Amino acid sequence: MRKGNTRSLLLMATLLGGLSVSGLSGCSSTASEQETTTTATEATTMRIEKEPFGTTPDGQEISLYTLTNANGVKVKISNYGAIVNAIITPDKNGEMGDVVLGFNDVNGYIPNDPHIGGVIGRFANRIAKGKFTLDGQEYTLAVNNAPNHLHGGNIGFDRVVWQAEEMPEQNAIELTYLSKDMEEGYPGNLTTTVRYTLTDDNGLKIDYSATTDKATPVNLTNHSYFNLSAGEVKDVSNHIIQINADKYTAVDASLIPTGELASVKGTQLDLTQPQPIGKFLNQIPGGGYDHNFVLNKSAEGMTKAAEVYEPTSGRVLEVYTTQPGIQFYTSNFLDGTLTGKNGNKYTRHYAFCLETQHFPDSPNQTGFPSTILRPGETYQESTLYKFSVRADKQ
Repeated sequence: MRKGNTRSLLLMATLLGGLSVSGLSGCSSTASEQETTTTATEATTMRIEKEPFGTTPDGQEISLYTLTNANGVKVKISNYGAIVNAIITPDKNGEMGDVVLGFNDVNGYIPNDPHIGGVIGRFANRIAKGKFTLDGQEYTLAVNNAPNHLHGGNIGFDRVVWQAEEMPEQNAIELTYLSKDMEEGYPGNLTTTVRYTLTDDNGLKIDYSATTDKATPVNLTNHSYFNLSAGEVKDVSNHIIQINADKYTAVDASLIPTGELASVKGTQLDLTQPQPIGKFLNQIPGGGYDHNFVLNKSAEGMTKAAEVYEPTSGRVLEVYTTQPGIQFYTSNFLDGTLTGKNGNKYTRHYAFCLETQHFPDSPNQTGFPSTILRPGETYQESTLYKFSVRADKQ
């Protein structure tokens, strides 16, 4: 949690660095500059495309926005739920593929019970028994993951319509949502802004900010499900993962933290060195990973949280974040009843999530980093999902 409103913006020079200006050398200096400027402006304004994405049951028309960078990488964002609908990146052979789960139109996300692709809020992860006390007052939330509150309640931020603003100069989409006082039981009118920026080095940067007029818990994340093979393999057991965390938040039987920051050493949660996701997957209670890891952070700012490599495609995902934790989840509750893009059946362990976040149940855990936002403060967190390829195998 940081105060101030220092949003990270990409410089225009960086965004335009990959544009070709060949054939201009024979022009005069003035003409060359004019043509370069015109070409750059046209290319930048063409980076964002908007198309219809369906209509909600209450009649709201939803849009899908496509960001494209200089390398042809595409990211598709919906103003419903601030959902990441697609991330299309090359494999080691240059073939493009979509590496996140999603649906063909907005109706596939209603209701979005697995929270596929959406921004999670007002509070990501669980709050014990749907209750917390703040400034002497007890607040009661929906118990939608019995016996606890999960991912903001019955209608969290991934199930509402956001206001979208195109930002072609930054190759970004900025989405804003006003969560009114006592919505889902949370105090305060909370204005949240999420900016998605697609960089020309194939990174999707997510900047979160929020302000409130009354003290309230805030914990925002993105719930994208990744399969780096672009669905060529139907189980992520072969993906090689490494998480920069020596500790995790130990939990009770209902997945609520006990308050202990336990060591991963000697356990199935020791992912400090690269290893296949499937190495211990079926030995973990609950049918797979669903754990919050305490990131090794030595300073403020972005820290490398995790890296995942998929051998068949050569794709690599690196995750950097300002957040103190990351939830690693292996889609243990997907059961094949959902049919996504390209007719894919989403089954158990089809994908994984790396949700950067503050720790679960933080409003009830005095020993955890605070998630309380007060009037006059600005919640500010950032996460970068960066994609690349390599041909070697580990």
